[in-house]
Amino acid sequence: MLLHVVARGRIGRSPEAELVDRYLKRISWPTRVTELPDVGGREPDRVPHSRRVLLDEKGEVLGSVAFADRLGRWRDDGVREARFLLGAADGFNDADRAEADLLVSFGRATWPHLLARAMLAEQLFRATSILANHPYHREG
Repeated sequence: MLLHVVARGRIGRSPEAELVDRYLKRISWPTRVTELPDVGGREPDRVPHSRRVLLDEKGEVLGSVAFADRLGRWRDDGVREARFLLGAADGFNDADRAEADLLVSFGRATWPHLLARAMLAEQLFRATSILANHPYHREG
């Protein structure tokens, strides 16, 4: 299953970009990153049998194991792409939220966009590690 991060804003060459790259390179599953301008631009067309996940302050706070379980179920059900969207500074509107398969939040705190992207990359690596029974994740 492809893990596709679609993010508003350009990350450029920064410490956050290095973190994102570091974690995405560790993932054994196929990954893709699409950057869109802060305003305008168009999300790539959805592929059949995909899931759309919005990182949103109104989303569900999932622990790492629950997040991995969700990805594992999608993979086992034949989902071809899990697309993770990070919005612009003002986030997503109600119509975007209604179209999503899942809303995920990294807690009640507000996170800088670039840091949220790095946190997502780490959680994707952690989830795939959990599913592979790799010792990276330590529970409890």
